Amino acid sequence: MCNSLAPAPYRATSFAPEDTDRRKEYPPAPEPLPVPVMDNHTHLDFRHGLIEVAVSDAMDAAEAVGVQGAVQVGCDLESSRFTVQAVDADPRLLGAVAIHPNDAPIYAGRGELDSALAEIEELAKHPRIRAIGETGLDFFRTHGEGLAHQRYSFRRHIDIAKRLGLTLQIHDRDAHDDVVQVLAEEGAPDRVVFHCFSGDEDLARICNENGWYMSFAGTMTFKNAANLRAALAIAEPSRVLVETDSPFLTPHPYRGRPNASYMVPYTVRSMAEVTGNDLSELCSRLAENTLDAYGTWA
Repeated sequence: MCNSLAPAPYRATSFAPEDTDRRKEYPPAPEPLPVPVMDNHTHLDFRHGLIEVAVSDAMDAAEAVGVQGAVQVGCDLESSRFTVQAVDADPRLLGAVAIHPNDAPIYAGRGELDSALAEIEELAKHPRIRAIGETGLDFFRTHGEGLAHQRYSFRRHIDIAKRLGLTLQIHDRDAHDDVVQVLAEEGAPDRVVFHCFSGDEDLARICNENGWYMSFAGTMTFKNAANLRAALAIAEPSRVLVETDSPFLTPHPYRGRPNASYMVPYTVRSMAEVTGNDLSELCSRLAENTLDAYGTWA
């Protein structure tokens, strides 16, 4: 059974009249996992709920339920700078920095994409920044001329990841074939993670063949996500990761409410049901895979 309340840092103590919407309340804390895991993708600088939670408080709440670390992810220059500050402030964090594919056309329109990418490369040299991401292609929110800027930015991020020896975290929305094509054309880095894996069995097989990681978020618990559960069922166990993408993509039965790293156990338990794995064994595998993908947190 889950706890009746969200962790203390996530409880709103007062409500403004416009903030009484239950959808802005954080869900209750889950039962702790038997073996600690890591949240492979979170945005601690994004606010979605009623309150703002400090990095240390967020990680304390996560650690209390068996989520011992997280990868904080930047999406633009501001959030990437925040990421460097966060990994310096809390040893339970590693970081990823990038220009999000939907932001690449914005920077390009201001004539600032190349300079932004240059700063991303400098930020990525920090020893606790272990990934370039999230980068990739998004055909849902970007169309027309913006797609050329997305492709250019994606290729540049791949190059940075390879030259710095970092993992590549991919954002792939409605663009599976094109993402795979670009990776083939550019030559993928040694470690590639499909963040918030959104494909089907066909993409899972491609990831299996190439040794690419598939990171499953709360979306795999949604009732309409049979394709994700089918993909997870055939994914090579050594290529599977778990994430929140918090504050987004809160797992069932709290879909639509704010997400946070302490919510990982809901998704992990659903993953165990889909794969038929013992929960402790799955947790151990997820932790091992995360270390393989990003290196040690020490």
